[in-house]
Amino acid sequence: MQTLTIIITVIQLISCVALVTIVLFQSGKSSGLSGAIGGGSGDTFLSKNKSKSLDARLARFTKWVAGVFMLLTLVLNFIIK
Repeated sequence: MQTLTIIITVIQLISCVALVTIVLFQSGKSSGLSGAIGGGSGDTFLSKNKSKSLDARLARFTKWVAGVFMLLTLVLNFIIK
C-alpha cells in the first residue's frame, strides 16, 4: 500500500506541474486597457477561428489535466485514511 501511495503522489506532482505550466502558457482572456479603449473587434481572424487555435487546445487540455489532478487527490485521500 505504501508503494501505491508513492506512485500516485508522484503522478499527482507531475500533473500539478503540468497544470501550472499549461495555465501559464494560455493567453489572457481580456485585452486589458487597449481593449477597453479600442473596443476590441469581434470580427478578427482569431475570434472566428477560436476553436482551432492553440488557446482552445490548451483550454481543453487544462480541463483534462485538472480532472486527473482532482481524481488523484480523491484517491489519495481515500487511500491514506
